[in-house]
Amino acid sequence: MLPPPTEERWRQIALKFEEICKFPNCIGAVDGKHVVIQAPKNSGSQFFNYKKTFSTVLMALVDAECNFIAVDVGGFGRHSDGGIFAHSNLGKALETGRFNVPGPSALPGTNAEAPYVVVGDQAFPLKNYLMRPYPGENLPKCRP
Repeated sequence: MLPPPTEERWRQIALKFEEICKFPNCIGAVDGKHVVIQAPKNSGSQFFNYKKTFSTVLMALVDAECNFIAVDVGGFGRHSDGGIFAHSNLGKALETGRFNVPGPSALPGTNAEAPYVVVGDQAFPLKNYLMRPYPGENLPKCRP
């Protein structure tokens, strides 16, 4: 994993997310990417993924300009992004508060404080530090 940013660097990253994406207090976007490999000897199905190929997973956290902040490589292809993230150094550092992330900050134009967060897709669990899409299966198509 790359050295963790300082609290000041996290604040700069959040300001850039707000500027580019209109999303305050966001310090990164996380996702996994399967990298096709030749099956290692005696690995069984550990690296066999849902696409029916053998892969290892590159898990990355990027800033608003898609620059890497943290990278974890080597997750078994058969595991989900959320599972790999939870067991990665990055996931553990965020979960335990060992990643120099500043405490909650006021949202623009308010006194309401909100934590700094990372965004991920539906493969990731909802956490205080990790936002994911709202599962909208039961939402109406239009709102008045």
